[in-house]
Amino acid sequence: MNDRKKVLIIDDEVELCHLLKSYFERKEYEVVITHTLKDGRDKLQSFNPDILFLDNNLPDGSGWQMAPQIALEYPTVLITLFSGYYPKVPPMPANAKYTVVEKPISFADIDKNLQALMQDAAQS
Repeated sequence: MNDRKKVLIIDDEVELCHLLKSYFERKEYEVVITHTLKDGRDKLQSFNPDILFLDNNLPDGSGWQMAPQIALEYPTVLITLFSGYYPKVPPMPANAKYTVVEKPISFADIDKNLQALMQDAAQS
């Protein structure tokens, strides 16, 4: 049985996606990348990730506007909202497990935020 954590990255910046994928694969995560909201929504269902990295500005819409609905539909997914600029965070459900990271991304910040999210998830 595969107990590796699964990461889904939804971002249209191809180089950033590959950098994140490489980083998480070195940490033994299973990683899937998509570049549109539509493909990301499809992968949420089929891949069932533990962690979601969701960009704001995508070719087919705002990832952050979809974040509250994703949090409701997938309450166990740890969501990291990220963007090149810091837009207003959408109203998230009370039990949503999420964090916000501004690009450029620091792997130290990602690790710190994920550890905090995982601890919160384990306690709830």
